[in-house]
Amino acid sequence: MTTVQTTAHTKRAKTKSAKSAKAAKGKRSTLRHAVRTALVGGTAARFGYTLLNRFTPGEAALWERRNHRGEVVTLLEGPAAALGSAVAAATAPGVPARHRAAAAFATAAAAGFGTYDDMLGATDKRGFKGHLGALAKGELTSGTVKVLGIGATGLIAGAMVQSKPVDKILAGIVVAGSANAVNLFDLRPGRAAKVTVLAGALPVLRGNRLAAAPVGAAAALLPEDLDEKAMLGDAGANALGAALGVAAAAGASRTGLVLRAAVLTGLTLASEKVSFTKVIARTPALDRIDMLGRRPIAPPRPPADDAAPAASADAAATAP
Repeated sequence: MTTVQTTAHTKRAKTKSAKSAKAAKGKRSTLRHAVRTALVGGTAARFGYTLLNRFTPGEAALWERRNHRGEVVTLLEGPAAALGSAVAAATAPGVPARHRAAAAFATAAAAGFGTYDDMLGATDKRGFKGHLGALAKGELTSGTVKVLGIGATGLIAGAMVQSKPVDKILAGIVVAGSANAVNLFDLRPGRAAKVTVLAGALPVLRGNRLAAAPVGAAAALLPEDLDEKAMLGDAGANALGAALGVAAAAGASRTGLVLRAAVLTGLTLASEKVSFTKVIARTPALDRIDMLGRRPIAPPRPPADDAAPAASADAAATAP
C-alpha cells in the first residue's frame, strides 16, 4: 500500500470514527432531553395535584367517587396528570413548535371532555355501543359528547403533526384511538398509569420527548393511584392517552400510522365484547404486573344474614 493510499485510508477511518462519535453524542443528548421532559411532566403533575387538593374547584365531594372496593377516592389526579403532561409537552426541547402545540392541545382537550364526562356521566351507558345506541334514540349522553369532542380535537392535532391529507386523518385516528385505549384500562388502581408508562417507555428510551411527557406525569402520580387515594378518571386517562397518540403520530410514516390506527381500532372493538379485566386476571404475567404495588384483593365477605346464624350456632356450642 502506497503512502497516498495509507493516508486516504486513515482519513476515511477518522471521518467514520468522528461520525460515529457524533451520532452517539446526539443519541445521548436526545435521551437526556427525553428524561428532562419526563421530570418536568412529573414535577408539574405533583405540583398540580398538591395545588388542586389545597384549592379544590367547587366542593370536594364533587370530585369524589367510589372505587371497585366501594371506598371513596378523589378524581383530582386526572386534571393534575393532564396538567403535567401538557406543560412538559409544551416545553419539550428540540421538538418542532407545531408538534409541541399539538400535544399540549390534544392533552388539554381530552382532559376537558373527560372532566365533562366525569362530572355528568351516567354509569348505565357504557362503551361506543351504549352511547351510540342512546344517540339513535335521540339521547345525547355526556359520553357521546366526549367521543365526538376527542375525535374532532384528535383530527385537529393529527393535522398539526402530518402534512398529507390521508396522513392527517390517520394521525387523528391514532390520537383519538389512543385517548380511548388508555381509558379502557382505567378500571383498577394504577392500571391506566402503568399502561401509559409501559407504552411510552421504549419511545422515551429512543429519545421521543413527546412520549416522555405523559410517562413522567403518570409515573409521578402512580403512588396515590396504587394506594387507592386517587384515580385518573376519564380526564386523566383520556389526556394521557391523547398525549401518547400525538407522540406516536408525529413524524410517523404512512405504514406506521396505518398499523397504529388498526391496532387501536381493534382494541376499541374488542372492548365491546371482551372484558380486559378478566383477560388480565387469567394471564399470569399480566396479572403480576397489574397487581404490582397494589393492595391485596380482599376476600368476599359473607352476607350478613348468613353470618348471624353462624355466630349464634358457635355461641350455642360453647354455652354451658
